[in-house]
Amino acid sequence: MMSSDRLIIFDTTLRDGEQSPGASMTKDEKVRIAKALERMRVDVIEAGFPIASHGDFEAVEAVARAVKDSTVCGLARALDRDIDRAGDALKDAASARIHTFIATSPIHMKMKLRMEPDQVLEQAVHAVTRARKYTDNVEFSPEDAGRSELDFLCRVIEAVIEAGATTVNIPDTVGYNLPHQFGELIRNLVERVPNSDKAVFSVHCHNDLGLAVANSLSAVLNGARQVECTINGLGERAGNASLEEVVMTVRTRRDVFPCDTGLETTQIMTCSRLVSGITGFAVQPNKAIVGANAFAHESGIHQDGVLKSRETYEIMRAQDVGWSANRIVLGKHSGRNALRTRLEELGITFESEEALNEAFARFKDLADKKHEIYDEDLQALVTEANLDAVNEHFKLVSLKVCSETGETPNADITLSIDGEERQASAPGGGPVDAAFKAIEKIVDSGTVLQLYSVNNITSGTDAQGEVTVRLEKAGHIVNGQGSDTDIVIASARAYVNALNKIIRPEDREHPQRGDV
Repeated sequence: MMSSDRLIIFDTTLRDGEQSPGASMTKDEKVRIAKALERMRVDVIEAGFPIASHGDFEAVEAVARAVKDSTVCGLARALDRDIDRAGDALKDAASARIHTFIATSPIHMKMKLRMEPDQVLEQAVHAVTRARKYTDNVEFSPEDAGRSELDFLCRVIEAVIEAGATTVNIPDTVGYNLPHQFGELIRNLVERVPNSDKAVFSVHCHNDLGLAVANSLSAVLNGARQVECTINGLGERAGNASLEEVVMTVRTRRDVFPCDTGLETTQIMTCSRLVSGITGFAVQPNKAIVGANAFAHESGIHQDGVLKSRETYEIMRAQDVGWSANRIVLGKHSGRNALRTRLEELGITFESEEALNEAFARFKDLADKKHEIYDEDLQALVTEANLDAVNEHFKLVSLKVCSETGETPNADITLSIDGEERQASAPGGGPVDAAFKAIEKIVDSGTVLQLYSVNNITSGTDAQGEVTVRLEKAGHIVNGQGSDTDIVIASARAYVNALNKIIRPEDREHPQRGDV
């Protein structure tokens, strides 16, 4: 076991975070995020649910091969085929963990599993034993632990630790618990399970009542030494505990918490922007730690206090989480080496000179449109390049939109479909609406637009706009992203990106979800 003053951070952005509607990621996108998490020194990266689909298996396998300094974890139900599939996906990992789970609450056992408690106990022990064939690092989760009977939960936990589980995770699967209740549950388990000292106790909290971070921290105060969380609090329904909030609370309040993490917190902003750009889930301005307003002061009293002494109104330094007022600003006269160096500092590398040249060409195009290019612009530029590389069925060739006071806007668009160009025109309620209708004239996708969101990447009237478009078709939901200094072009790119994703659902389907 690790020292009791060390808090293990288990990031599940690539698994539970991906279960947010429309947040599916490609294999390459998962590897990019995993490498960013590795640079942040995250202890454990849950890369996916290998049995869910062939694409998920390949993604876990790719992350396992790419990551060397963090433990890579795969999720598996307490079933032989799940565990074997996870073991196969993780075989090349420098450090591997299998995370297996089965429900233990009365309602889940009766209504979902249709199993008696003794059968569940036997299956849990069998799953841990089988997982030990592949790795000594095995985590077990009693799903819906927050609604499980305490005596039975103690029996199961004691048995799986005896079978070889080195981590026992207690999930608040439906976000039902309150902090004092959840903390008391963890304390009771640690005290009542005879062999509790042989495993690390972990928590995995959902945010349905907005209490995921509070419940996680209450658990830490009562003996938990691993927290499962996600970048930006991403996750299904209302999300998971936010990694950045958990980490910075524990570090800022060392007077209260008897432990700390080993994270390189200056990488938090880079990870936050990367996950937001890839998934299309924007970070709200007032989000703690990583929101645009997190370290902004509007009140004159606050501004005066901060100028006199930062500690008057700031409890942590912005630089400690990756915000910086001294960023290198690139412009149209910056060369390839300056671009390469800055991207490498942001954790972005290129597999070939050709890839660098393509990025440099995009950079020069952007530099012609705006005077100063910031880190956020560079990350959006690389994300856009990766989107184009992955999704080539539909491609935006050209767009012309006419918008005039008193006149109906009209869009003329040219798309390339598998290399063949097609054109269409359409009127609309506004320039973006007209562009979308012109696209649909060509593709007739049968999708429903569920979300249209615009965010500025940096400040200023020449800032790039980052657009997220969410489309739904037959229950399949995807997010598309696009960025440009012209918001209408960014919107069209986002729509086309979403269309490319929704016509290839086989790459992103998850027929079996992990509901831990």
